[in-house]
Amino acid sequence: MSKIEIPHVDKELDLSNAGRGVWLVKVPKYIANKWEKAPGNIEVGKLKISKVPGQKAQVSLALSEAVINLDPAEKIPKDHRLDVSVVTKQTLGVFSHVVPGKSDEVVPESEKLFMEGRIVQKLECRPYADNCYMKLKLESIKKASQPVRRVQSLEKIVHNYKPVSDHKHNIEYKERKKTEGKKARDDKNAVQDMLFNAFEKHQYYNIKDLVKITRQPIGYLKEILKEVCDYNMKNPHKNMWELKKEYRHYKTEEKKEEVPLSDSDSN
Repeated sequence: MSKIEIPHVDKELDLSNAGRGVWLVKVPKYIANKWEKAPGNIEVGKLKISKVPGQKAQVSLALSEAVINLDPAEKIPKDHRLDVSVVTKQTLGVFSHVVPGKSDEVVPESEKLFMEGRIVQKLECRPYADNCYMKLKLESIKKASQPVRRVQSLEKIVHNYKPVSDHKHNIEYKERKKTEGKKARDDKNAVQDMLFNAFEKHQYYNIKDLVKITRQPIGYLKEILKEVCDYNMKNPHKNMWELKKEYRHYKTEEKKEEVPLSDSDSN
Protein backbone atom coordinates (compact mmCIF):
# COMPACT_ATOMS: atom_id res chain seq x y z
CA MET A 1 0.00 0.00 0.00
CA SER A 2 1.34 3.42 -0.92
CA LYS A 3 1.58 6.02 1.81
CA ILE A 4 -0.36 9.24 1.43
CA GLU A 5 2.08 12.13 1.51
CA ILE A 6 0.73 15.26 3.21
CA PRO A 7 2.32 18.36 1.70
CA HIS A 8 4.17 20.66 4.10
CA VAL A 9 2.77 24.16 4.13
CA ASP A 10 4.45 27.07 5.88
CA LYS A 11 2.06 29.08 8.04
CA GLU A 12 2.44 32.69 9.08
CA LEU A 13 2.79 33.47 12.80
CA ASP A 14 0.98 36.57 14.00
CA LEU A 15 3.47 38.48 16.20
CA SER A 16 1.36 41.53 16.89
CA ASN A 17 1.26 40.63 20.64
CA ALA A 18 4.89 39.48 20.90
CA GLY A 19 5.79 42.43 23.13
CA ARG A 20 3.03 41.78 25.65
CA GLY A 21 4.08 40.39 29.03
CA VAL A 22 1.98 37.55 30.48
CA TRP A 23 1.95 35.55 33.72
CA LEU A 24 2.37 31.81 34.11
CA VAL A 25 0.26 30.78 37.11
CA LYS A 26 0.34 27.36 38.77
CA VAL A 27 -2.82 26.56 40.74
CA PRO A 28 -3.71 23.60 43.00
CA LYS A 29 -5.47 20.66 41.42
CA TYR A 30 -8.74 21.30 43.26
CA ILE A 31 -8.95 24.81 41.73
CA ALA A 32 -8.19 23.48 38.24
CA ASN A 33 -10.95 20.86 38.61
CA LYS A 34 -13.46 23.55 39.65
CA TRP A 35 -12.53 25.82 36.74
CA GLU A 36 -12.89 22.95 34.26
CA LYS A 37 -16.44 22.31 35.49
CA ALA A 38 -17.38 26.02 35.48
CA PRO A 39 -19.47 27.31 32.57
CA GLY A 40 -18.04 30.09 30.47
CA ASN A 41 -20.48 32.78 31.55
CA ILE A 42 -19.61 33.06 35.26
CA GLU A 43 -16.90 34.81 37.24
CA VAL A 44 -14.33 32.33 38.58
CA GLY A 45 -12.38 34.63 40.88
CA LYS A 46 -10.79 37.99 41.54
CA LEU A 47 -7.09 38.84 41.49
CA LYS A 48 -5.88 41.56 43.87
CA ILE A 49 -2.48 43.27 43.63
CA SER A 50 -1.39 45.34 46.64
CA LYS A 51 1.57 47.65 46.13
CA VAL A 52 3.40 49.18 49.07
CA PRO A 53 6.24 51.66 48.38
CA GLY A 54 9.62 50.06 48.95
CA GLN A 55 8.18 46.52 49.21
CA LYS A 56 7.42 43.69 46.82
CA ALA A 57 3.89 43.66 45.43
CA GLN A 58 1.49 41.26 47.19
CA VAL A 59 -0.80 39.24 44.90
CA SER A 60 -3.85 37.34 46.18
CA LEU A 61 -6.68 35.33 44.59
CA ALA A 62 -10.23 35.04 45.90
CA LEU A 63 -12.45 32.39 44.27
CA SER A 64 -16.00 33.37 43.48
CA GLU A 65 -18.96 31.90 45.36
CA ALA A 66 -20.30 30.53 42.06
CA VAL A 67 -17.17 28.37 41.61
CA ILE A 68 -17.08 27.22 45.23
CA ASN A 69 -20.74 26.18 45.12
CA LEU A 70 -20.44 24.15 41.92
CA ASP A 71 -20.15 21.06 44.12
CA PRO A 72 -21.45 21.93 47.62
CA ALA A 73 -20.25 18.58 49.01
CA GLU A 74 -16.62 19.46 48.22
CA LYS A 75 -15.47 22.38 50.33
CA ILE A 76 -12.34 24.17 49.11
CA PRO A 77 -10.49 27.26 50.40
CA LYS A 78 -11.60 30.59 48.99
CA ASP A 79 -8.59 32.84 49.62
CA HIS A 80 -5.09 32.17 48.27
CA ARG A 81 -1.80 33.98 48.03
CA LEU A 82 0.40 33.97 44.92
CA ASP A 83 4.19 33.75 45.25
CA VAL A 84 5.77 35.74 42.43
CA SER A 85 9.11 34.97 40.75
CA VAL A 86 10.59 36.83 37.79
CA VAL A 87 11.65 34.87 34.69
CA THR A 88 15.20 35.90 33.83
CA LYS A 89 17.17 32.94 32.46
CA GLN A 90 14.43 31.52 30.23
CA THR A 91 12.55 32.69 27.18
CA LEU A 92 8.99 31.37 27.37
CA GLY A 93 6.09 32.30 25.15
CA VAL A 94 2.37 31.62 24.90
CA PHE A 95 0.95 30.60 21.53
CA SER A 96 -2.57 29.97 20.31
CA HIS A 97 -3.70 27.79 17.42
CA VAL A 98 -6.99 28.61 15.73
CA VAL A 99 -8.40 25.76 13.65
CA PRO A 100 -11.58 26.39 11.62
CA GLY A 101 -14.38 23.90 11.06
CA LYS A 102 -13.93 20.61 9.21
CA SER A 103 -12.91 20.98 5.58
CA ASP A 104 -12.13 18.67 2.67
CA GLU A 105 -8.75 20.35 2.26
CA VAL A 106 -5.73 18.72 3.87
CA VAL A 107 -4.47 22.05 5.23
CA PRO A 108 -7.13 24.75 5.46
CA GLU A 109 -5.93 28.17 4.35
CA SER A 110 -7.79 29.87 7.21
CA GLU A 111 -5.76 28.08 9.89
CA LYS A 112 -3.95 30.67 12.01
CA LEU A 113 -1.14 30.80 14.59
CA PHE A 114 -0.76 33.60 17.12
CA MET A 115 1.83 34.55 19.71
CA GLU A 116 -0.14 35.80 22.70
CA GLY A 117 2.81 37.16 24.64
CA ARG A 118 6.08 36.51 26.45
CA ILE A 119 6.09 35.10 29.99
CA VAL A 120 7.69 37.61 32.34
CA GLN A 121 6.57 36.25 35.73
CA LYS A 122 5.77 32.90 37.29
CA LEU A 123 3.22 32.73 40.09
CA GLU A 124 2.44 29.80 42.36
CA CYS A 125 -0.97 29.83 44.01
CA ARG A 126 -0.87 28.65 47.64
CA PRO A 127 -3.82 28.33 50.06
CA TYR A 128 -3.75 29.60 53.62
CA ALA A 129 -3.48 26.86 56.24
CA ASP A 130 -6.99 27.35 57.65
CA ASN A 131 -9.49 24.73 58.86
CA CYS A 132 -11.02 24.31 55.41
CA TYR A 133 -7.67 23.51 53.79
CA MET A 134 -6.64 21.11 56.58
CA LYS A 135 -9.92 19.18 56.18
CA LEU A 136 -9.37 19.03 52.41
CA LYS A 137 -5.85 17.62 52.87
CA LEU A 138 -7.13 15.08 55.40
CA GLU A 139 -9.74 13.81 52.93
CA SER A 140 -7.15 13.53 50.14
CA ILE A 141 -4.83 11.54 52.45
CA LYS A 142 -7.68 9.18 53.36
CA LYS A 143 -8.52 8.60 49.69
CA ALA A 144 -4.88 7.96 48.80
CA SER A 145 -4.51 5.42 51.63
CA GLN A 146 -7.49 3.34 50.51
CA PRO A 147 -6.36 0.11 48.80
CA VAL A 148 -7.18 -0.30 45.14
CA ARG A 149 -8.18 -3.95 45.61
CA ARG A 150 -10.51 -5.19 48.30
CA VAL A 151 -11.29 -8.64 49.64
CA GLN A 152 -14.99 -9.41 49.59
CA SER A 153 -16.59 -12.49 51.13
CA LEU A 154 -19.28 -14.25 49.07
CA GLU A 155 -22.24 -15.87 50.77
CA LYS A 156 -23.46 -17.66 47.65
CA ILE A 157 -21.65 -19.55 44.93
CA VAL A 158 -21.09 -17.40 41.87
CA HIS A 159 -21.27 -19.19 38.53
CA ASN A 160 -20.56 -16.33 36.15
CA TYR A 161 -16.76 -16.41 36.33
CA LYS A 162 -15.14 -16.54 32.92
CA PRO A 163 -11.79 -18.22 32.22
CA VAL A 164 -8.87 -15.89 31.62
CA SER A 165 -7.98 -15.65 27.94
CA ASP A 166 -4.70 -17.25 26.95
CA HIS A 167 -1.75 -14.90 26.82
CA LYS A 168 -0.23 -13.92 23.50
CA HIS A 169 3.22 -15.38 24.18
CA ASN A 170 1.65 -18.74 25.15
CA ILE A 171 -0.28 -18.87 21.86
CA GLU A 172 2.87 -18.05 19.88
CA TYR A 173 4.80 -20.74 21.74
CA LYS A 174 2.14 -23.38 20.99
CA GLU A 175 2.05 -22.44 17.31
CA ARG A 176 5.84 -22.62 17.11
CA LYS A 177 5.84 -26.06 18.72
CA LYS A 178 3.30 -27.28 16.16
CA THR A 179 5.38 -25.91 13.29
CA GLU A 180 8.70 -27.33 14.49
CA GLY A 181 7.23 -30.59 15.67
CA LYS A 182 7.98 -32.35 18.93
CA LYS A 183 11.48 -33.75 19.23
CA ALA A 184 11.27 -37.55 19.21
CA ARG A 185 13.79 -39.87 20.82
CA ASP A 186 15.98 -41.66 18.30
CA ASP A 187 17.61 -45.02 18.89
CA LYS A 188 20.39 -44.83 21.47
CA ASN A 189 23.01 -46.28 19.14
CA ALA A 190 22.05 -43.79 16.43
CA VAL A 191 22.44 -40.90 18.85
CA GLN A 192 25.84 -42.23 19.93
CA ASP A 193 26.94 -42.41 16.29
CA MET A 194 25.93 -38.78 15.79
CA LEU A 195 27.91 -37.80 18.87
CA PHE A 196 31.01 -39.69 17.77
CA ASN A 197 30.84 -38.08 14.32
CA ALA A 198 30.54 -34.65 15.93
CA PHE A 199 33.48 -35.20 18.29
CA GLU A 200 35.66 -36.21 15.34
CA LYS A 201 35.35 -32.61 14.14
CA HIS A 202 35.75 -30.85 17.50
CA GLN A 203 37.01 -32.02 20.87
CA TYR A 204 34.68 -29.94 23.06
CA TYR A 205 30.95 -29.05 22.77
CA ASN A 206 28.41 -27.33 24.96
CA ILE A 207 24.97 -28.85 25.49
CA LYS A 208 23.16 -26.36 23.24
CA ASP A 209 25.27 -27.26 20.22
CA LEU A 210 24.82 -30.97 20.85
CA VAL A 211 21.03 -30.53 21.03
CA LYS A 212 21.10 -28.77 17.64
CA ILE A 213 23.27 -31.49 16.14
CA THR A 214 21.32 -34.50 17.43
CA ARG A 215 17.84 -32.89 17.63
CA GLN A 216 17.12 -34.90 20.78
CA PRO A 217 15.35 -33.91 23.99
CA ILE A 218 17.92 -32.43 26.36
CA GLY A 219 17.10 -34.84 29.20
CA TYR A 220 17.47 -37.91 26.98
CA LEU A 221 20.66 -36.52 25.43
CA LYS A 222 22.28 -35.93 28.83
CA GLU A 223 21.64 -39.57 29.78
CA ILE A 224 23.64 -40.72 26.76
CA LEU A 225 26.33 -38.09 27.26
CA LYS A 226 27.01 -39.30 30.81
CA GLU A 227 27.80 -42.76 29.41
CA VAL A 228 30.27 -41.72 26.71
CA CYS A 229 31.44 -38.24 27.73
CA ASP A 230 33.01 -36.33 30.60
CA TYR A 231 31.72 -32.97 31.76
CA ASN A 232 34.47 -30.40 32.39
CA MET A 233 34.09 -28.44 35.61
CA LYS A 234 37.29 -26.38 35.32
CA ASN A 235 38.76 -23.89 32.90
CA PRO A 236 39.73 -23.55 30.13
CA HIS A 237 36.86 -25.80 28.92
CA LYS A 238 34.42 -25.28 31.76
CA ASN A 239 30.81 -26.45 31.13
CA MET A 240 31.90 -28.34 27.99
CA TRP A 241 31.48 -32.02 27.12
CA GLU A 242 34.37 -34.21 25.93
CA LEU A 243 34.53 -37.87 24.98
CA LYS A 244 35.82 -40.25 27.62
CA LYS A 245 39.37 -41.48 27.12
CA GLU A 246 38.26 -44.91 25.96
CA TYR A 247 36.15 -43.37 23.17
CA ARG A 248 38.61 -40.72 21.97
CA HIS A 249 39.86 -41.35 18.48
CA TYR A 250 40.92 -38.09 16.84
CA LYS A 251 42.48 -37.85 13.42
CA THR A 252 45.32 -35.77 14.80
CA GLU A 253 46.20 -38.57 17.21
CA GLU A 254 46.15 -41.06 14.35
CA LYS A 255 48.67 -38.95 12.48
CA LYS A 256 50.91 -38.73 15.53
CA GLU A 257 50.81 -42.51 16.08
CA GLU A 258 51.69 -43.30 12.46
CA VAL A 259 55.47 -43.89 12.21
CA PRO A 260 56.96 -43.98 8.71
CA LEU A 261 58.82 -47.17 7.81
CA SER A 262 62.62 -46.92 7.54
CA ASP A 263 64.75 -48.72 4.97
CA SER A 264 65.74 -51.26 7.57
CA ASP A 265 62.12 -52.09 8.31
CA SER A 266 61.36 -52.69 4.65
CA ASN A 267 63.80 -55.53 4.49
